[in-house]
Amino acid sequence: MKKVLSGNEAIARGAYEAGVRVVSSYPGTPSSEITDFVKQYKEIYCEWAVNEKVAVEVAIGASLAGRRAMSCMKHVGLNVAADPLMTLSYTGVNGGLIILVADDPNMFSSQNEQDSRNYARFAKVPMLEPSDSNEAKEYVKKGFEISEKFCTPVIVRSVTRLSHSMSAVELNERVEVEPKGLENNIPKWVMVPANARQRHIFVENRLKELEHFNNSSDFITEEINDSEIGIITSGIPYHYVKEAMPEASILKLGMVWPLPVERIKEFAKKVKKLYVIEELDPFIETELRAKGVKLRKLNRPVNGELSVDAVKKLFRKKTVKAKNPILNLPNRPPNMCPGCSHRGMFYAINKLKLFAAGDIGCYTLGLLPPLSAINSTVCMGASVSMAHGIDRASGGEYAKKSVAVIGDSTFFHTGINGLLNSAYNKGFSTVIILDNRITGMTGHQPNPGTGITIRGEEGPKVNIEMLCRAFGIKNVTTVDPFDVDECVRVLKEETAREELSVIITNRPCIFADRTVITNPYYIKEDKCTGCTACTRLGCPAISWDAKKKKALIDETLCTGCSLCPKVCRFDAIFQRGDK
Repeated sequence: MKKVLSGNEAIARGAYEAGVRVVSSYPGTPSSEITDFVKQYKEIYCEWAVNEKVAVEVAIGASLAGRRAMSCMKHVGLNVAADPLMTLSYTGVNGGLIILVADDPNMFSSQNEQDSRNYARFAKVPMLEPSDSNEAKEYVKKGFEISEKFCTPVIVRSVTRLSHSMSAVELNERVEVEPKGLENNIPKWVMVPANARQRHIFVENRLKELEHFNNSSDFITEEINDSEIGIITSGIPYHYVKEAMPEASILKLGMVWPLPVERIKEFAKKVKKLYVIEELDPFIETELRAKGVKLRKLNRPVNGELSVDAVKKLFRKKTVKAKNPILNLPNRPPNMCPGCSHRGMFYAINKLKLFAAGDIGCYTLGLLPPLSAINSTVCMGASVSMAHGIDRASGGEYAKKSVAVIGDSTFFHTGINGLLNSAYNKGFSTVIILDNRITGMTGHQPNPGTGITIRGEEGPKVNIEMLCRAFGIKNVTTVDPFDVDECVRVLKEETAREELSVIITNRPCIFADRTVITNPYYIKEDKCTGCTACTRLGCPAISWDAKKKKALIDETLCTGCSLCPKVCRFDAIFQRGDK
């Protein structure tokens, strides 16, 4: 039976059909939906781990116990998981193990544009790169076979365009795999130096065996057309090449590391001019040049996505400029939702002109005007540690002028370590934990502070205030972020301290708890003075009438959060239903 699936849904289906028993992941666009789709298969234990390192370690444990396991993440999550990955390459596996990484060319929802193929080379493990949903499903299944045959973790690489596009997939039944049992093998699994030296030899030999395997594998598709031009490609770019250069001969690679160099050299003999088309880093190109393969150079950018037109331009082919009605639409920059529980705190930060070390999450949008309340964003959990560094580097000079801002899920991910470091080293930062009780930006997944698991079952709910006090932090304050005056007062008080303090906000995301939505507000035109105080909240429900020089509230967007009437000094904002 065939069904149209997204790449992410197909990957989840592949894990199901392959007999996977454990999936542990951390959400990150464009990979988040994979594990959300996995949870529909009751045969698979799945969970949201607190971060990607922990997720991979859970998968390693499942593999050690003799079961097939998978861990899913986005490209920056692989940075977090790199520590166990590098040694996992040495230990190898017992049950098959796949690490699914989704890259984000063009950075639709990421802070950098790294190419995860480099990790396969770095860790010396095989990487598969599917080009459509059906291949995504099949490559996951084949990946487990390779993992167990060669005693290696396998990385399967997706990209945004594959994860979120849809194509037909052939569905098959689940095949239960006989469990191998818990493997007790000290030389293999205990990576003290004496054992690791021997395992390194194993890794190098395995890499040669994998290259030999790839040279004769069905991961290679050769399409001989015109002998004038030959193109080596893989993944999503294969489809761009097929459409842009139908006359060219193509060598499509499914396993992009280790490369099937002998097969590539054979293909090179069949064409006059040989090119490589790939997104982001010149990964394949660099490797082939190092192996002595003669390639023609293309002026290809190493940033952003490719497209059919982009490939045509590389070969100086004409492109047809189609009329695009979207071009005339106004820009719509991302914005925090109407009723977002972060808005009031950011309004207070802006009002006090504080420098805010920010973090990864939907609250990063606080950087945009009119709030303009985020001054740095680097990686998950960095805000707390960076604020500590700012204060220490300045001898406390900036402590009363700066804060760290981090969300609850990011705090559990890696912010805890930074806060513990600040407490241990007698820091004096002010850390704001925006607790909206959900992992917001990646699709509202639960986290340890939510009190439910991935399948909606009740679980322990971490009390952030008690956790902070357990670190020895004396000054921990919980505030209502919709009470702007209180936020301003607490910020002034805590930033004035000579010791570490934590401020926790206590309102849920409106998508986590829809019961917080109440009757909308409206503005009485005759009372509005045009002071613009409410518009400086940056709420999408509030707009400005330039002709009347008055603010307006779109009641279809308003969630009734009560923030705007609290900043209005002229009592011009009222709630529907009030007498």
